[in-house]
Amino acid sequence: MNAEKSSRLPDRPENCGYSMTVVACVQMASGPKVKANLIEAERHIARAVDKGAQLVVLPENFAIMGMSEMDKVGVCETEGNGPMQEFLYQQAARHGIWLVGGTVPLASESKNKVRAACLVINDQGKQVARYDKIHLFDVHLTDSGENYNESETIESGDEVVVVDTPFGRLGLAVCYDIRFPELFRHLLDAGMEIVAIPSAFTAITGKAHWEVLFRARAIENLCYVIAAAQGGYHKSGRETHGDSMIVDPWGVVLDRLPRGSGVVSATIDLERMESARRNFPSIEHRQLRCQ
Repeated sequence: MNAEKSSRLPDRPENCGYSMTVVACVQMASGPKVKANLIEAERHIARAVDKGAQLVVLPENFAIMGMSEMDKVGVCETEGNGPMQEFLYQQAARHGIWLVGGTVPLASESKNKVRAACLVINDQGKQVARYDKIHLFDVHLTDSGENYNESETIESGDEVVVVDTPFGRLGLAVCYDIRFPELFRHLLDAGMEIVAIPSAFTAITGKAHWEVLFRARAIENLCYVIAAAQGGYHKSGRETHGDSMIVDPWGVVLDRLPRGSGVVSATIDLERMESARRNFPSIEHRQLRCQ
């Protein structure tokens, strides 16, 4: 993973014309039927647009939360082709928004695995970035007896992604990535000002760690965090935590949705972020570097 090593962050590109932008994240309780999930996502995207959102983030696995982990392998798409990706292109172009497409199962080099790909679509309906989830959730929760082995069906990514948008430099991470602060330092060194984190936290881990982790990443990196979550009961029997939130660079939760399906929105202000970084220069005080 390559990242800029200088303590000075890269300058924002000239085409970044917005200081204040309305952003939104969608919270869902997706099921095993792709078509039904896309209809639900479409409804929430329209609600976000009605709230004035110019950037909308969908949750992890927005298009499918299967009865088994292999279900996503059965519906995986090749990059640039398939109903899940076409949905993202159409929604972004129809509403004239930038859309972070949660994760979509895309074909990998392994026959029985997929890449958990987070796609960024611009307001013309064109894909401009792709991040493949790096950290895979292979965890046994003794309190509930739940077992998760993402590495059995997901092939890990290995590239850090920050994309220039009209609203600022957008970093990408997915769910379990939040527990690895070194990833966010790499994103920061690549110029991240906002980070979108589609997620599907379990109810148990979410109750214990969700808020503190997402607020910590915002505070450490003096950036905005947009956390779009799965939230509720799924047909597979799984329960996800929800509590989608937007956090400012000082760690203040600007808006949140503790439970149920819906939309969270807030205005992000890059001048406020720059002011925080000037007045509290912890980024410049770093002594240790990611290798």
